[in-house]
Amino acid sequence: MSGSHRYKRVAFVASPTPEATQARDALAASYSRAEPEDADVIVALGGDGLMLQTLHRFMGTGKPIYGMHRGTVGFLMNEFSEKNLMQRLDAARATIIHPLLMQAVTADGRTHESRAINEVSVFRESYQAARLRVLVDGKERLPELVADGILIATPAGSTAYNLSVQGPIIPIGSPLLALTPISPFRPRRWRGALLPDKAEVTIEIQEPQKRPTAAVADHAEVRSVHRVHVRMDHSVEINLLFDPDHSLDERILREQFGY
Repeated sequence: MSGSHRYKRVAFVASPTPEATQARDALAASYSRAEPEDADVIVALGGDGLMLQTLHRFMGTGKPIYGMHRGTVGFLMNEFSEKNLMQRLDAARATIIHPLLMQAVTADGRTHESRAINEVSVFRESYQAARLRVLVDGKERLPELVADGILIATPAGSTAYNLSVQGPIIPIGSPLLALTPISPFRPRRWRGALLPDKAEVTIEIQEPQKRPTAAVADHAEVRSVHRVHVRMDHSVEINLLFDPDHSLDERILREQFGY
């Protein structure tokens, strides 16, 4: 690799599918390969599931992540090519995102802490709808929500599960969070709220023994929760790299026009 390149040491991570592992092996044969702990940049090969795993794995390290699509859904990925990787990394533009911090208090009084790139969701665990009380910055905003659940989404996650439950799409640079109900029964017409990204949301579970509820931060699940606190953790920066003609901003904008 030429000494003039922006990143000197590249690590490759891949999902276990044949398509992704073959891509990793081909790239490793063409470019000098570093171990992730020694790398200047991580190249992730797979779909959005693999990208989320990679972002969690390297969260807090400051290492930029450049994804290439070798999976099913590739919203967070660049197009795959074996050619000109170093030049693409040189030209890539950074998008900084911050995770959500979830603190879920369970029936035994323990607090479970996890971070989420996309969203934190609170779900009913049984056939009975959840009964939830919603507070924002300590002030009650919804005394009772009867629903399958509720979620808090980041701008990066607003086009994922949040969009599937009719939540708003948030441009990536917006200092906002989406608070979106999941199949609300009462109040039936409440469709959620947009909140400042400095807000702290508290979800209190009503009748938790009768209506057990789980909290999920991306892939981390906590069951039998009584209370969930969620805020954006601005102390953690995640550096995503995108090709200039394939930015996350552009893809989120396109989603708002349905293509």
